[in-house]
Parts: sequence; structure tokens; C-alpha cells
Amino acid sequence: MTDAETKPVVAFAALQLANGQRTAYGLRYNDFTRYRKHCANRTHRLRSTLKITHGKGREFKKLPPITKDIIQDGHLELLLLESERAWAHSQDLITQAEKPSNEEHASTLRHSATGRFRRAVHWATQFLSHSQALHALGRLSTAHLLQATVYTLVLNGRFLRYRDDFEDALGQLGVARGLLDVLAERAGTSREQALYVLWADEVGPEIRYCAHEMGREKAYDVDGIVSEVSQRWREELVQGSGKLLEQLKKESGGEEGRRRLRELEWEGKPVPVRNPELVDVLLRVQEAEARIDEKKDARSKKGVAAYDAILLALSDAEEVARKLVGAQQLSGSTSSASASAGAGGRDIQFVHAYIVYQLLSRRIQRDLLLIVVLLAVPNAPVKPSVATAKSKAKPETVDGRLYPALVKLLDTILQSLDQMRTLSIVDDNPDLASAVDARTSFTKARRGLFLARCYPPVKKYAEALTLLQHANIHVRETHSSLSLASVDPISTGTPAYYPLTTEEISKLEADIAADSTRSKREWFAHNGGAVDPDGQQAKKHEKALFFNIALNYVDLDLERLRVRAGKQPEVPQQQQTSAAVVEKEKKAVARAKVEEARAPTPEPPVPTKGGLSSLLGGWWGRS
Repeated sequence: MTDAETKPVVAFAALQLANGQRTAYGLRYNDFTRYRKHCANRTHRLRSTLKITHGKGREFKKLPPITKDIIQDGHLELLLLESERAWAHSQDLITQAEKPSNEEHASTLRHSATGRFRRAVHWATQFLSHSQALHALGRLSTAHLLQATVYTLVLNGRFLRYRDDFEDALGQLGVARGLLDVLAERAGTSREQALYVLWADEVGPEIRYCAHEMGREKAYDVDGIVSEVSQRWREELVQGSGKLLEQLKKESGGEEGRRRLRELEWEGKPVPVRNPELVDVLLRVQEAEARIDEKKDARSKKGVAAYDAILLALSDAEEVARKLVGAQQLSGSTSSASASAGAGGRDIQFVHAYIVYQLLSRRIQRDLLLIVVLLAVPNAPVKPSVATAKSKAKPETVDGRLYPALVKLLDTILQSLDQMRTLSIVDDNPDLASAVDARTSFTKARRGLFLARCYPPVKKYAEALTLLQHANIHVRETHSSLSLASVDPISTGTPAYYPLTTEEISKLEADIAADSTRSKREWFAHNGGAVDPDGQQAKKHEKALFFNIALNYVDLDLERLRVRAGKQPEVPQQQQTSAAVVEKEKKAVARAKVEEARAPTPEPPVPTKGGLSSLLGGWWGRS
């Protein structure tokens, strides 16, 4: 056994590393400047770690050659990031050359971009040669070697397309796409499969562009072009490709356990999941759903708490999908998933809407289960006579203090249903839209019933009857919405998060009618149906505005008016009150007479004449 064979195995997934670095450091939003700076910092740290720097000071030390005896995964990462750094720099220069403000320096910028692009291909070629050497020693797996091969072919094909060499570029990109399809078929995990599909989607538009520039009639048929080009150029561009594919088939193993993510469907068609980040969070969703399905007692407090894991995973999935949608809209690029796969034009925006629908449906299911748990009352042993008396007095056995909490939960369900109704995937399906509208009306009716039960304990029967009348209207809306749909996708779906049957609607309608009758009886027994909730309207006389003037001249007998109206005379207490009022009026009259008997206050004399005579009148004895 040689020294090379005793070296540890190198595990280096080039496509996974490149995709992770690009999405995390700026390329999700086409920020090539930020990504180039990140690659520069990363390569400097790797050189320091691997001790392959040029030294310090003015003395220049030549780098030691990287041989197959000393090579590690760090060396491969260094070469890959050097290639990524040069490629990002070239793309940044190309972007600057396209700006109108740099029109004078556009040719210089494009020339510099070509040099950086050529440098990126050089680093990628070195990376591929070291990967082939490690694979020959048995230190690198076939799948990882094919990833390095695909990366080099894609980068070289893009450089040739930039140089307008479309025929050679089509060969490079077509072979890379063919290898990506094979890797996706033999992927060990769902995340790897999504990674290969993602790279294939990025290469597809470039293949179509090259075919269009070459004047092909069916330039839109990317799969047909790939199958044709792969058979022609694979052996020439990838030496020993047949042997490598046979080794890949042996290393990948059987079909069992390859695809751990369950296939998602909507209206009988698959939902494309073509991003590794999205696969990770959806796997957590699938595991949380499996734990709920395994629970025996789902209608308990522990069953309600089990939904927290699903809601958390779906929230993470919605956040990842929302970021992907935002990146696609910001970059202005269109997803090629619908063109490359038979997904019926379902892109990342459709996937985001699907995840939001699943999140809202699980939230509604959790809230409905919580309502069931709150309404569940333990069966306490009571005597039959007592139970009969309670049932006659009040049919429900729920604590009245729970109704505000139930109303709050129903408000949350209504909010989720309103958000669900605005989704494009719901609006495009008439049956599903009608089913959601029916659940909204039914929830409003149920909310009105619970809210109406909060008012009788505080003697507000008019408000309770008004709410029950509105609940009746919502019940009729529920029947109307259900009649518009030929099928009920919510009740027949998996899971049926909000099943709704005609029996439940009839039961709710009967409960509303029973509560309405009971509230009317209690209101009549309380104050005879008076609008005033305190019953004070019949105990006091409120005179009309006319009597404020007429009673100054006419003494009105209110007791006689009550007898003629068919009402009972007032109680003695009210007579005492009226006597006190009369006595008070007598005192007021007596006080007025005393004030009239007082002597008027003399006023000072007013002089009738003026001038000198009035001033000197006192001297001659004149007044």
C-alpha cells in the first residue's frame, strides 16, 4: 500500500459550496462587488491557514507546488474560490461597462473583464485537474468529481458564450446539463437533487440563447438539444465519462432512501421544489406532520402544542420562499423551472403561495382544535333531577367566562381565512374559493353566537338578539356559498383542516334559534321587554317638552293619566315623593312672598340741573 492510498478521503462538493457562498454573500441580489470582496477575504484566510503565503516584508517567497501527496480539501476550496473571485470580478466589470456613465471607458472595462474571465477559467481548470488526481487515488468520490467537472464546463461555456463562440459554448453547456440530469437522478438526498436541478435551471436559458444565435429551428426545446449535444460531445469533453457514470450508479446505491422529501401536489400536479434551502425546511415540515399523525390523542392540550413545530417549520419555509421571490423580482430574471420541467408553469411564486396556504390551513386547524379542547367539559357525576333542571334552565354546559376567549380564537380563524382568500392559487380555483367563502360565513355565524352569549349575563338582551339576527344571515350565506361549488376541496383534501357538513350547519342554525328564543323570554321576564336594560323607564315620568310650559298654568293629574292608559297606579313611595315636591313648591312660593314684602332699596337722587347754579345753590340755601 502506497503513501497516497493511506491518505484520508477528501469530501468536497463544489456545486454545493459555490451555491452556498453565492446565495449568502450577495449573488442572490446580483451584488457582484460584495461577493468578490468576500471571496478575496476568504482566500486570504485560507492561504494563511494552509501556510502557502508569499511571506512578509519585501522578500518574495515562491509558493510551493500543490502535489497529490499534500493536497487537502482546503486546497480545493482555495482554487474554487479563486475562480469564483475572478469570475465575480469579470461580471462586475461587465456590469460597469454597460452603464451609460462609463460609455467612454466601456472598451477598457470589457477588455479587463475578458482577462478576469480567462483567469477564472484557469483556476477552474487547476481545480478540476487536482480533483481528477484525487479520484484516481480513490480519495474523492465520483459524484464530487462530476460536480467539479460540471462547474468547470459551465464556467468555460459561459466564457465562450461571452466571446460569441456559440457552437463550442453550446457543447460545453449541453454536456454540463446532461451530467446534471444524471446526478439529479442518482442523488442520495432530496437536498442534493434540488441542488442539481437548480444548476440545471440556470444553464437552461444559456443553452436556449446559444441555439437561437446559431439559427436552430427548435431553440426552445432545451431537453432535445441537451440529449443531442451530450451524445456528441460527452466523451470528447469528459474523458472516461461512461466509466464515471457506471461508478456513480454503483456508489449511489438502490432506490430506497434516495428521495426523503415526499412529493408535493396541488390539484393533482406536482409542486416543484428546486432550491436546496427550501428542501431543508420542507423536510422539517414533513417530520413534524409525521409526529402529529403518530399521536393517538390529538384532541388534547398536548395535541394542540404539537402543532407548534409544524407552524414554526412552515413559517421558516415561507420566509425562505419569500426571499427567493424577492430575489427573483429584484434581479428581473424569470425562473426556467416551468420551461425545463413539466410543472405547468409553476415557479417560485406559486411555491410561495402554496406554502402560505399550508401555513394558514395548519393555523386554522390548530385554532379549531383549541376551541374543541376549551369546549370539552369533563363528565361530572350529577343526579338525574339536577341534570334535568339544569338542562331546562340553560342547555349549554360551558362556562360563560370562556366565550370571550372563543370569540378571540374565531377572530384569528377569520383573519387566516381572509388571507387565504387573497392567494392566487385560491382565487384561480372557483370551487376552493367558494369553499373558503363558506367557511368564512360559517365562522362569522359561530362567532356571532358565542358573542351573543356574552350579553345575557349583563342583562343586555337587545344586543344579543341583534347579534343572533346577524348570525342567521351568515348561515344563509354559508348555504349559498356551498351551493356554488360542485365539490368541497377542503373537506376532501389531505388534511381536511376545516371539515364542514350540512349537519353542522343545521345544528348551528338550531342553536341560534334556541338562543334567540331564550333571550326573548329572559328579556320579557326581566323588565317586560323594555328597551332600557335597567328597567327604570317604567318607574319614572319623563314629561314632554310641552308640559314644561303647560304645567306653569295647569295642574296635570298624572295618576289619572296612568289609570286611563290602563296601567297600575303608583306605589305610596311615589306619592310621598310627589307630596315632598308639593311641599317644596309651597316653600318656594312662601319665600317669594317674603321677598316681595321687603321694602325697596332707596336710590340716590339724580340732579335735574347743571351748571354754576347747581354748584352755588348750597350757599343761598337752595336744594
